[in-house]
Amino acid sequence: MREIAASSGCVASSDRIRRAGGGRKRAEAKNASLLPALEALVAPATRGDPMSPLRWTSKSTEKLSKELTAQGHAVGARTVARLLGVLGYSLQANQKSLEGRSSNPDRNAQFEFINKTVAEQLSAGNPVISVDTKKKELVGDFRNGGKEYQPKGSPEKVQVHDFSTDSLGRVTPYGVYDLGGNSAWVSVGTDHDTATFAVETIRRWWCSMGSPIYVRAKSLTITADGGGSNGSRLRLWKLELQRLADEIAMPITVCHFPPGTSKWNKIEHRLFSHVTMNWRGKPLVSHEAVVSLIAATTTKTGLKVRAGLDRSAYPAGRKVTNRELKEVQVEMLGPHPGWAYVIQPRQRN
Repeated sequence: MREIAASSGCVASSDRIRRAGGGRKRAEAKNASLLPALEALVAPATRGDPMSPLRWTSKSTEKLSKELTAQGHAVGARTVARLLGVLGYSLQANQKSLEGRSSNPDRNAQFEFINKTVAEQLSAGNPVISVDTKKKELVGDFRNGGKEYQPKGSPEKVQVHDFSTDSLGRVTPYGVYDLGGNSAWVSVGTDHDTATFAVETIRRWWCSMGSPIYVRAKSLTITADGGGSNGSRLRLWKLELQRLADEIAMPITVCHFPPGTSKWNKIEHRLFSHVTMNWRGKPLVSHEAVVSLIAATTTKTGLKVRAGLDRSAYPAGRKVTNRELKEVQVEMLGPHPGWAYVIQPRQRN
């Protein structure tokens, strides 16, 4: 370039233009053993080799570069990143795809049974609800994940450490999502997450939102996970549902999702995920703030949410006797014993 500039603007002759393939050779071209050495460090087979130098460390480009240099292949981290692309490697997260013990031969049949039951009840005009407990939240001026718009340089101040001793306690949001009405009720409990609390939340939904809409309903259908306060094997859950069935004078059908498939429960991605997005970056400074943030949750599809604070006591460890269990008018349904059942209301005296 200096020669061209010094020649009064004359253009260089074609025989001075660099031919294709000229210039500095790439690292893998100069060192034929570089690519095999790199692949030996990152190949999946090395995960089972306890003698591999990077077996127990994260395989960052910096660490790979350092290890290759120690083996006599002097390359930088940027070159390593490029060579990984040449070898067909890219950053990959873990993928949840192995079923493990959660796989059950009746799983697919249970899903088909749930779909069939839900479709029949919705077409008949009966309410179908999805229920679950959201994770417990620490109440106070603590950091909440996510970001929200604030004046530049003025982030909201929160505690450095999330010590429970500095909090107002923990709250347990239990939700009821109405599949037919695209609406939900969430009770924010301040005590234990028990079956009594779960059924009380369903009761509050029915009294405040369900009964005014489904005035001609003949039954109530519930889809739920197989564990937690609404577990399929929980005696107290069935006993409390019996009491609710007696109150509303309708049979209650419960369909539990198979173990390990809670992500298919409608409430997870039609309610709770939107609640989390709505309060991201906002400290849950009080019980009232939690209730307000939940109730303010909306979606493009028109989701309507109501929430209330439940300060009632729900002691843990309540035992249901065999005599009490015998009073439950339960009939098993579906392809797998215990995963679906209907509880009939008892005759009033």
